Amino acid sequence: MTDFVRAHARALRKRLAEPRRFIQVVAGPRQTGKTTLARGVAESSGAPFHYASADEPTLRGRGWIAEQWELARARTREAGARGALLVLDEVQKVPGWSESVKRLWDEDTRAKRPLKVVVLGSAPLLIQRGLTESLAGRFEVLRLPHWSYAEMREAFGFSLEQYLFHGGYPGAASLVREPERWARYVVDSLIETTISRDVLLLTRVDKPALLRRLFEVGCRHSGQILSYTKMLGQLQDAGNATTLAHYLDLLAGAGMLAGLQKFAGRAVRSRGSIPKLQVLNTALMTAQSGMRLEEARANREYWGRLVESAVGAHLANAAATGACELFYWRERNREVDFVARAGRALTAIEVKSGRSGDAQPGMEAFTAAFKPARRLIVGGDGIALEEFLARPVERWIAPA
Repeated sequence: MTDFVRAHARALRKRLAEPRRFIQVVAGPRQTGKTTLARGVAESSGAPFHYASADEPTLRGRGWIAEQWELARARTREAGARGALLVLDEVQKVPGWSESVKRLWDEDTRAKRPLKVVVLGSAPLLIQRGLTESLAGRFEVLRLPHWSYAEMREAFGFSLEQYLFHGGYPGAASLVREPERWARYVVDSLIETTISRDVLLLTRVDKPALLRRLFEVGCRHSGQILSYTKMLGQLQDAGNATTLAHYLDLLAGAGMLAGLQKFAGRAVRSRGSIPKLQVLNTALMTAQSGMRLEEARANREYWGRLVESAVGAHLANAAATGACELFYWRERNREVDFVARAGRALTAIEVKSGRSGDAQPGMEAFTAAFKPARRLIVGGDGIALEEFLARPVERWIAPA
């Protein structure tokens, strides 16, 4: 168990130990340790608990949650005043899950049953929709992003180069010495499973082939600013920008691919901007590239994009947990790779895979326009890439 996992475990354990009752929601992409975390906390709590998972090829019926809830209530009656714990995994797979949870939770509240509930989900967008529609005022969320460089280094001994290429999937770490097997695992067990079971099976997608091709194009062009018109040209589809923007939101919600918006000082302008494509785990790029680590390292252009994508993923995963908002900035030929906003403080970040020169016209132009609290160069003559990735994003984006 890494320091970061221990921190999440402490946070969940503390919440469950409080006398007040809230539905504890643990959300994040596949392979981020949600199940291991929840089961470990439940087993160490000393209280009776019931664990059940809805992660099956076919959707569970509406009565499934009620059945599991009754089993947990039975444990609660046996436990007496100390109560019991119910853990529902992949709960978003059940149709109408949030309405069922609301009804049963409210019944327990009225009956003063000491049953505490943890729900887990690997499709954060769908989890959030259910929470806001039915469970307002009844839940707290603990978000688990993809594993960071510090976590993969601590748990599996990853070097910086291994992390840049193989990314932050703990379940695939044991396969890195077998490149073909590792790539097949990422593509078949992670990418395909996430798209088919966390996106297409649970959300209305009128053009599933377009969504899949968009994901492939996004991985090939991670770190690049690409207009929807150019995307549609590469996708060879008669779709529209609204459809692509919606599909990018779905892929981002599944922890795969995001479209960063341009920072403009006003949110309304940012939302309508050309997106900068950003993978949320660099393994999504490399597993589909057909390259091995040595080949990728020898390709300076590709390695440079991989470095920028790793920095972007580090920032984007922090943004997904609420640590900051993340944008890019460009005016004419002047550009800043990433702009992080925490509260009212801005941090401008440039990524260099080689030595950085003195001239930073994009950074200077952005500073003149928006006066960021911090200006960071990552790589080259700036902050060492390994140091930047090894520390939490909050360390870098706090006001100077």
